[in-house]
Amino acid sequence: MKNFMILTESINFIEDNLCEPFTRQDIADRCHVSLSSLEKLFRYALECSIKDYVTRRRMTQAAKDISQGGLSVTEAALKYQYNSVEVFSRVFRRVWNESPSEFKGARRFTGIFPKINFEYREGDDLYMMRKRVDLGEAYDFFRSRAGRWVLCFDGVNFADFNKVSYRAGDLAILEIAARIESAASDDMVLMRIGGDEFALVTDFDDETAARAVADEILAKNGEPVMFEGRALPLSLWCGMARVPEHPRYAELFTAMHAAVEESKK
Repeated sequence: MKNFMILTESINFIEDNLCEPFTRQDIADRCHVSLSSLEKLFRYALECSIKDYVTRRRMTQAAKDISQGGLSVTEAALKYQYNSVEVFSRVFRRVWNESPSEFKGARRFTGIFPKINFEYREGDDLYMMRKRVDLGEAYDFFRSRAGRWVLCFDGVNFADFNKVSYRAGDLAILEIAARIESAASDDMVLMRIGGDEFALVTDFDDETAARAVADEILAKNGEPVMFEGRALPLSLWCGMARVPEHPRYAELFTAMHAAVEESKK
């Protein structure tokens, strides 16, 4: 339970201060642990450093502000604690693989690294934790889509990308999002619901119409992601689930993942 509480407290601190200056030591002090212990916990549970997690969350929120909130690149840089637009743009490109100016107006999907929530289960508090993305802000949206189909995607053999390089894995994540978004209409919403798992919430109550969108996306299976001159083939699984009449977060999250697992059989 102790490690679960430390992770929860540290992630909440980061979320509350994304637009404020703070150090890694500030996070550790807030959680009453040593910085080295907290860093080890992040790498074990989240598979990234504290700095990487903060950077990814800031760049995710910055992308949303630039694409949907009307902020200029300079305003976004200052909001997320970058005194130099050049440094901010360099970090943004590292996360999104394109500059803020290229991103603005070209993309609708901005949730590449959503906040992580942890679900505690009895037993060892590291092995028995399950990472889940925070869909709390989308609850009202899901209620408005009761009965509609959700297309649930997962990368095939995605671990192979991370074996090449974590950067290759990040590029594959961006490619998954781009493939899904290219087939989505303006009334559909794309969300990242896991490491390499995405959900496209359609406005279809007709299964055939929803499946046609899925088929368009899956038609690109096998097309490669280019990384340092290497062509790495990328394919997706796709399952389908309905938004329940009275959606509850846990039930919906479980249903989406179950749909993906069913598609693999």
